[in-house]
Amino acid sequence: MTWDWNAVSDFMPYFWHGLLVTLQVVALGSLLSFSLGLVWALLMRVPSRWVRWPVGVVTEFVRDTPLLVQLFFLFYVLPEWGVTFSALTTGVFAIGLHYSTYTMQVYRAGIEAVPVGQWEAATALSLPRRRTWTAVILPQALRRVIPALGNYVISMLKDTPMLMVITVLEMLGRARLFSQQNFQFTEPLTVIGVAFIVLSYLASLLLRALERRLVR
Repeated sequence: MTWDWNAVSDFMPYFWHGLLVTLQVVALGSLLSFSLGLVWALLMRVPSRWVRWPVGVVTEFVRDTPLLVQLFFLFYVLPEWGVTFSALTTGVFAIGLHYSTYTMQVYRAGIEAVPVGQWEAATALSLPRRRTWTAVILPQALRRVIPALGNYVISMLKDTPMLMVITVLEMLGRARLFSQQNFQFTEPLTVIGVAFIVLSYLASLLLRALERRLVR
C-alpha cells in the first residue's frame, strides 16, 4: 500500500467543510451546555423539593442514557409527534443537553467550594439574594470551574462523529462520504485522525494557559 497525496488533495475540500461543521457544533453545543448546566445547578439549590425533584429526575435520566440513543430519539421519534428540527440543530441540542447534566455537577462543586465566610459576609452586608449570587458567589465559583468545563469541550469535540447517525456530515462524516465515492479510505481517515489529535491538543494547551491565568 502506498500513500496517495493526490487523494489527500482531493479530500481537502471535504475536510474543510466538515471541520467547519464540527467547530460549529462544538461552539454552539458548549454554549448551550454551559448555560443550561448553570440553570440546572441553580434550580437544584431551590428550597422547594417540587423544583429539585423534577430537575434531578430529568438530569439523571439524560446523564444515564447514551448520547447515541438521545440523538436517535430527537431526530427520528420527535417528528412523529410533530416536532421537527434540522439535523444540525438536533445535533447541537442533543450534545448541549447531554453535557449540561455533567457541567451541572461542575457548577455545583464550584458553588459549594465558595467559603462559608463569603455567604456570611454577604448576609452581614444585607445584600439582596440576587446581588449575593451575581456579585459574590458566581464570580468565585466560575473562576474555579472554568478549567473543568473546558475538559468537556474536548469531550464534545470527540463525540461529534456520532452526529453521522442523524445525517450531519462533520469531519468523519465527510471522510466517510469521500471514501465511499472514491474507494480510498486510508488517506481521509488518517487526515481526520490527525485533525482530532491536533484540535484536542490545541484545546488542552488553551485550557492550561487559562488555568494558569486564573490561578494568579
